[in-house]
Amino acid sequence: MQLHEVIKRLLVTEKNAVLQAAGKYAFEVGRDANKTQIKSAVETAFKVTVTGVNVMNMPSKSKRVGRRMVYSPTWKKALVTLKSGDKIDLFENVQ
Repeated sequence: MQLHEVIKRLLVTEKNAVLQAAGKYAFEVGRDANKTQIKSAVETAFKVTVTGVNVMNMPSKSKRVGRRMVYSPTWKKALVTLKSGDKIDLFENVQ
């Protein structure tokens, strides 16, 4: 898998902001990506050292559109733990 197929986006939520202080970052990753592919993709993309990867399959959610029930697609989330002292500087200088 290519790098852009493994890491789709960085998840930015309030809960993930708290986790970032502890050196953990959440990513939306490809459905076929495994832990070793995620680890190597994060290390090459952000030049950091990964110490652990936890992966979760997120279920679809339903909502009503008119008379129909519509379901969002299922997706995979990865929680990546970095070596102490490393951090990903994507949103550090945004004002």
